[in-house]
Amino acid sequence: MRTGPDSGGVDLYNGGMVQPAFPVASETLLLSGPAGALEVAVDFPEPADARPLVAVVCHPLPTEGGTMHNKVVTMVARALRELGATTVRFNFRGTGLSAGAFDHGKGEREDLRAVVDWVRGARPDDALWLAGFSFGSFVSLSSAAALQADALISIAPPVAGRGWDFSGIEIPEVPWLVIQGDADEIVDARAVYDWIDTLPRKPQLVRMVDTSHFFHRKLIDLRGAIQHEVKAWLPPA
Repeated sequence: MRTGPDSGGVDLYNGGMVQPAFPVASETLLLSGPAGALEVAVDFPEPADARPLVAVVCHPLPTEGGTMHNKVVTMVARALRELGATTVRFNFRGTGLSAGAFDHGKGEREDLRAVVDWVRGARPDDALWLAGFSFGSFVSLSSAAALQADALISIAPPVAGRGWDFSGIEIPEVPWLVIQGDADEIVDARAVYDWIDTLPRKPQLVRMVDTSHFFHRKLIDLRGAIQHEVKAWLPPA
């Protein structure tokens, strides 16, 4: 949890243009980001369940159709809202209403930083969790140390054969969950398990049997796995 300026503070991008205020009800809006507009969706938990926690969820590869509306991304966000988190999804540059063009992970990390800076400016006392699915897990993990995330959730991290280098990622010593489908047709599940075996500090790992990359017919199971594994991490209500 960090300190920062009040909601609606000065933007760090585009010549100091003022960012929109953090909404008070679920809303989709445009932020000013490093490559132009960033499309962001903020959703709130039920008031009785709310906790001082914001979870930012990153979507899969834009060049293969990934957006913040991906069903795995929306299920991750739903699972966390049901635990009391405010969730923030956003479209990486060049996706949906977000300006710019795909930048192979580098620019996408800058997009994530812009979103996190906005969240922290508005909710400085809240814990920050980063979650990501597939390419989104690469972006969130590779940004986690610099952004000082309080917890991490990685769904089907593409550790081999997809062009993303996980070998040099500094993973902070915070709670971390990895969920991987054993029947993933896009991310090699064995490569994920072998990668975890090389790490000096292991994440909590959930292996989902008979589960494909996009969790077909397994989305409710994914929701349950997330909630079961992260419940102990929650800040007090």
